[in-house]
Amino acid sequence: MGTTQLIRCMGIALQLAGFGAAQSTSEQGSTVTQSTVEKEKKPKKDRGAASEMGHGAGDMAGGAAKGAGSLAKGTAKGAGDLATLHPIDAATDVGKGAAGAGKNAGVGAAKGTGKIAKGIGKAFKHLL
Repeated sequence: MGTTQLIRCMGIALQLAGFGAAQSTSEQGSTVTQSTVEKEKKPKKDRGAASEMGHGAGDMAGGAAKGAGSLAKGTAKGAGDLATLHPIDAATDVGKGAAGAGKNAGVGAAKGTGKIAKGIGKAFKHLL
């Protein structure tokens, strides 16, 4: 009794999901074209100096956060491998996590520094 009801429920759920997906794609197609036409008409606004520097600081923080996440992920995998007596895999995973952390932090710092420098340039341009 339990498995047949489960199979029937799964079949009904798949049918409903198919109907929902078919309806949502036709509606989204028309709204996407309207929104892209509206966006093409408006000119792109330039960020101010303070906004540019703020976005740069945000990029730096985002890079540091991604780097910390990558390091934590590699460390966790390494601990799992060490617990299951795979020391070589553990060292590899920790090394990959550290490399990912360095890459993410470096990319964030580079992007952030570039945006901050651009913001400083805009500020000097307004002063002079």
